[in-house]
Amino acid sequence: MTQPGPGVMPGLEPPTAPGPHGPEGSERPAALRPQLEVFLARHEEELVAFRRDLHMHPELGYNEHRTTARIAERLRLAGLEPRILPKGTGLFCDIGPGDGPTIALRADIDALPLQDEKEDVPYRSTVPGVAHACGHDAHTTMVLGAGLFLAQQAEAGLLPGRVRLLFQPAEETPGGALDVMAAGGIAGVDRAFALHCDPRIEVGELGLRSGPITAACDKVYVKVTGPGGHTARPHLTADLVYALAKIVTELPAALSRRVDPRSSLSLVWGRVSAGSVANAIPDDGVAEGTVRCLDDEAWHRAPEMMKALLQSVAAAYDVEASLEYVRGVPPTVNEAASVQMFRDAAAQVLEPEGVVPTPQSLGGEDFGWYLESIPGALARLGVRTPGSPGEYDLHRGDFDVDERCIPVGVRVLAATALTALWDGARPADPETVEGATLA
Repeated sequence: MTQPGPGVMPGLEPPTAPGPHGPEGSERPAALRPQLEVFLARHEEELVAFRRDLHMHPELGYNEHRTTARIAERLRLAGLEPRILPKGTGLFCDIGPGDGPTIALRADIDALPLQDEKEDVPYRSTVPGVAHACGHDAHTTMVLGAGLFLAQQAEAGLLPGRVRLLFQPAEETPGGALDVMAAGGIAGVDRAFALHCDPRIEVGELGLRSGPITAACDKVYVKVTGPGGHTARPHLTADLVYALAKIVTELPAALSRRVDPRSSLSLVWGRVSAGSVANAIPDDGVAEGTVRCLDDEAWHRAPEMMKALLQSVAAAYDVEASLEYVRGVPPTVNEAASVQMFRDAAAQVLEPEGVVPTPQSLGGEDFGWYLESIPGALARLGVRTPGSPGEYDLHRGDFDVDERCIPVGVRVLAATALTALWDGARPADPETVEGATLA
């Protein structure tokens, strides 16, 4: 693992390290790691209970009223002033002085429309058909815990800047990130950081990767129309089903030849429908699918490329074709300097082998919207019980986390925020975290 560089969190340096001064000559705080442990000794039980409460009462995107109220209540109890977003769910909250850099920590608060299939836990969802099957309850709890610790640091005059907590609604919808941005949630923010649960990684480990870590994900709807006719006389009409089949097979291949293969642009269909009887050529048909991409430039070009290719194929078979291209999320592209800040912080609060490489994913994550505007990084946090058998994944009804991940996430987020505040001016590090092949 890379050893701590210039971004070592203040107060966590080796005993022989010099004690540099921070902004405007202020002393960097000492003995911060023991303070984290004292904080967690006092609050870990509360944080685990908070996560369980959210897990028992999951809410879908833009309906997170109870969740928002619980978060705001706890922040106000700590003397903070949360700001609820205009639509009534989600909030952001500032900690610390306005001078100096501003660092954002983001959590997503919505759940999924899935039935909770866990049977042996007391915190199983009480809402039929809704479950925290992606770990957003854990993300929320970790950012809350980090915020409460950082609020203590600010009260003691030990925060060299501002930390903004972003509790974002509707990540799964998606759209919540755009609401946060529209409400000024990242105005004045210098960098943003987020964790996402990863059941493939064991508790105590942090997965890092520079560059694209998640993909853009858009939806496409293609409608094909023609005059219809009898299957005995396809030459007298437009063979719409054949034309639709050509569109479904040729568009993905043609699209992949129009962009750099390293962009991993892919079009995959999820639904194709046309006709109702065997002996009649229908007059319309549809195909629906998703476009995923790891490259921001290719993502921006995809709609126009697809429209041109669609018209070309449709014209060859004398049918009309229309395209509805619905933007989802851009790729999440981690800035190398921000990844290094994660790594420097993790080196101080995790075990020596705690930082591991993580593969790129073609899953979507709307944290990418923030990183279109400001630098930052998303990291994978291990939630898998060490040595547990079987394979686990997100978006499953039996998804759960090993709750020992909660204090780990609090340590990492608090340490990263402080590292970034003290070392925000460090130039980009060209070194990248090597990842595995594309998942």
